Amino acid sequence: MTEVPDFGVSLAHLLHHRSLDVEALADQAGVKADEVRAVLADGVPGEELLRRLAVALGFHAVDLLILAGLPVPDDMAPLDAGAERLMPCIVMDAVCLPVGSRRELLELVRSLPQEERRSSFTPKWIASVGEGPGDRVIRMLRYRNLDRMGMAKALAVVTPTYLSAATYGLIGSGRTELTPRLLTDFAAVLGIDAYELAALTGVFLHGAPSPPAPAALYVATLLWEARRLSAGQAQNVAELARSMRRDPGNEGVATLSGT
Repeated sequence: MTEVPDFGVSLAHLLHHRSLDVEALADQAGVKADEVRAVLADGVPGEELLRRLAVALGFHAVDLLILAGLPVPDDMAPLDAGAERLMPCIVMDAVCLPVGSRRELLELVRSLPQEERRSSFTPKWIASVGEGPGDRVIRMLRYRNLDRMGMAKALAVVTPTYLSAATYGLIGSGRTELTPRLLTDFAAVLGIDAYELAALTGVFLHGAPSPPAPAALYVATLLWEARRLSAGQAQNVAELARSMRRDPGNEGVATLSGT
């Protein structure tokens, strides 16, 4: 099984890809350059430093924590694990809407009031044979409130990847390889540049990946914004998305992943 490189090695690959030096990154993150050099040397960052680096690099902090193999604190987790059963429904209906209606649905999600967290987010992990790139990427998707079935449905409607829910479990466990093609499609739904996700996971891409479809970019944003929803709010959004899809004014809207 391919192993994820130490985070310091991964960060060095990312900086090389961006032609970004240590001093420039440290300045953008508001930290000392020696702190960044220490990560590059031993690959063991702290949570606070990762939070700062994430802002400077344009990443979600939760993703860098997962890629660094660190635990994710509650304040970075989805609000309500009960919303995960609704996310595939929201995604599958949203991508069938015209662009204007998609935008309207996304703005509604963003406008909903933040409810109080009532429990810790404790996603069910898949028994792993080791922490490989598949383990890290599947965890990142779990923190978008997608279970294995949700991953299967979301990727099937906006990328060329069509896999069973069980196969996502095998990828997460390290029993099925995270191929360059799969990593590219996962990157699209995560809203991360495929080259940069490859650099951070140690997966080598053969050639230039195809750019993600507009629908995939939309779904990546929708999934991230919907992390803050309670199960009740997600239910309301799911019902609205379904009613918008059934609206006669939206008849004839294409449902292909490239729309």
